[in-house]
Amino acid sequence: MRTFLFGLLLTLGGVSAAVAAPAVPDTALARRLGADERGMRRYVMVILKTGPTRVPDGPARDSMFAGHFANMSRLAAEGKLVTAGPFADGGEWRGMQLFAVETIEAARAIAATDPVLLRGEMVAEYHTLYGSAALMAVTDLHRKIAP
Repeated sequence: MRTFLFGLLLTLGGVSAAVAAPAVPDTALARRLGADERGMRRYVMVILKTGPTRVPDGPARDSMFAGHFANMSRLAAEGKLVTAGPFADGGEWRGMQLFAVETIEAARAIAATDPVLLRGEMVAEYHTLYGSAALMAVTDLHRKIAP
């Protein structure tokens, strides 16, 4: 898992020897995506881990997760959630969210709206990340390919 995360961070960080930067960047696009002079920007990555209070199977759990997904959809529509997803290995690390904010305090405020965190089903671990501003285009691209 740690090797996967390291590879993910390298990818998100814009580290790639195979891709050369264009001679003339699209400055309007860079501005729209919040890019700095390197085409990068700050994010906060949130690792969602198993929390102390598992909500039992049934309507309350179903409602909590429905709220979790609705909350993520709202945050993506607002441009605050860049990407998110579950870890498939079923371990303590349950999922990851990437917020388009510069500080952990701002990410904490956003995460405080998530029902899985409010109920204790999961807990959050926060990490600042300096990565490609192109990640800001992921939500729009996803809408074009998702059913």
